[in-house]
Amino acid sequence: MPSAPEHGPSAPEGTLPPPPVPQGSYRPAAVAGGFVWSAGMTPRRDGRLVITGRVGDEVDLDGAREAAALAAANALAAVAEALGGLEHVERIVHVTVYVSCTPGFTEHSAVADGASGALAALCGERSMPSRVAVGVASLPGGAPVEVQIVAAGRREPGAQ
Repeated sequence: MPSAPEHGPSAPEGTLPPPPVPQGSYRPAAVAGGFVWSAGMTPRRDGRLVITGRVGDEVDLDGAREAAALAAANALAAVAEALGGLEHVERIVHVTVYVSCTPGFTEHSAVADGASGALAALCGERSMPSRVAVGVASLPGGAPVEVQIVAAGRREPGAQ
């Protein structure tokens, strides 16, 4: 059975989780030409997956939305750290949500709504991006979702 979310909502409204620590050899976010690309982020707290399993099997739609919300908050935390703070994020431009799901699962967009909702709670009007939701066979560590965002922003001098 998958583990359930442990601490209620993914992130209190307007509050980012701590910036994620890379789970391999990569940067959590990269800045170039006024844009920031996050790495793909999974539903982790303190470096540990808190929801695992395939959507449509071990993870139901509500659990998948919660996982997408946490993964999106982690991606935004990485972007904000790379820019020197959330206030330097001008706009969320694009979100890609990968959903590890059963072959018959077709509610990818409903899962991605969890990511969109978290970004709206954290960024307000600047969060309405274009979006892609894609079903995949598996994701790192058995995560049900992985979220990657692209944002426009102004880098604070001295930021990562």
